[in-house]
Amino acid sequence: MHPSNTDPKLDIIFVPARTDTPIGSIVLLHGWGANHDDLGELVPYFNLPEYQFLFPNGLFDHEYSDDGKMWYSFTGAGQLTDLSRTQLATSREVLSEWIQSLPESTGIPLDRTWIAGFSQGGAMTLEIGLDLPVAGLIVMSGYLHPDRPKPQSVAPPVAIVHGTQDDVVPISAAHTSRDKLTAWGVEVQYQEFQMGHSIVPEVLDVIRTFVTK
Repeated sequence: MHPSNTDPKLDIIFVPARTDTPIGSIVLLHGWGANHDDLGELVPYFNLPEYQFLFPNGLFDHEYSDDGKMWYSFTGAGQLTDLSRTQLATSREVLSEWIQSLPESTGIPLDRTWIAGFSQGGAMTLEIGLDLPVAGLIVMSGYLHPDRPKPQSVAPPVAIVHGTQDDVVPISAAHTSRDKLTAWGVEVQYQEFQMGHSIVPEVLDVIRTFVTK
């Protein structure tokens, strides 16, 4: 699908590298009810000056926030409805096609492109990234969709970071994601910290190491 005038379009914040020759791209996907400005504020703290950053906005307006966006809706119990699944399919298709077009628009190949996401953005990172030939995937306080099929080809390595005190996405979701990905043969780097549903400086250190190793 190629978005037309009636199709959803991605609103992107692009932050160029602080060097003349960037060596990689990092795509960051925000969580449910946030927007692309939310993670964009973290760029200086990643301390990755040779990398360019791209922050797409969720395709759908959040139900309970004037400024919030989402990749798909939840019910109160966090389950997917028919509408949720339709929205998820749309986000999956639009994000996947956009990421595959990045080498042409940025000059950075996919094998030097990382996809990262927080919370629902972490779920979308796994949803699309496991089937793309990117350098790696980073899941912060996220989860694997229960009906997400096994990748058809060799998946990129995955870093999972989660808080043991997370009361939004429980630590058990991280354990489930780790174990299922490992069973699929995916290379998984897993770390948990004494934190809630948040991003602490130690998480940024993990990301920096994962990208630059």
